[in-house]
Amino acid sequence: MAQVLDLKRQLKHLYNPDAKSPSLVDVPTLRFLMVDGVDDVRGPAFAAANQALLSLAHQVKFGAAKRLELKYPVMPLEGLYWDAEEGPLAPLEDARHTAWRLMSLLPDDVAREFVDEVRAKVAVKRDLPRLADVRVQSFTEGRSVQLLHVGPYADEALTVRRMRTFAAQRGLAFAGALHEVYLDDPGRSAQEKLKTVLRYPVRPEKQGDPAGR
Repeated sequence: MAQVLDLKRQLKHLYNPDAKSPSLVDVPTLRFLMVDGVDDVRGPAFAAANQALLSLAHQVKFGAAKRLELKYPVMPLEGLYWDAEEGPLAPLEDARHTAWRLMSLLPDDVAREFVDEVRAKVAVKRDLPRLADVRVQSFTEGRSVQLLHVGPYADEALTVRRMRTFAAQRGLAFAGALHEVYLDDPGRSAQEKLKTVLRYPVRPEKQGDPAGR
């Protein structure tokens, strides 16, 4: 009998947060399929990385159900963004070059070797230039502030300011890259209705900490 992982229910606090007010969450170490890039955010290079990542994620899911007797949903696409030259604590809006990392959650039960087997089969059937660049890696975010942003990506700055104020009121400062979780497909949803989880890791604020985004 196949094992079923209800990841959406298990991780509901991370993938379905409140849109009314920011909250603090403890994010456990999670495994992802990842692929990196610089600049061209949501342009052709970004789209190619996205296509390779999600194609592999779906084929790994189908393969796991068939060969590993493990069923789970492909979780929403996620992205990390930071200043490619100054690092994740620099104000992102001032970045000359933006580094990004696209991610898709991968259950612990799916081994790296299995992913590589599926990748080899996908490569035979599809021409995905970034397929070989997709890797399996764990990511530890820890204590974070998050808030659900509803609306266009271009309007995220106001939501981020609310998050920063919330953190500062609790003696915390942003301590890492902006993390976005895309709950809707921008090609299928109206811009004003797009739902995106915004998250920043935080740490106790110290004198002289960069302001962040």
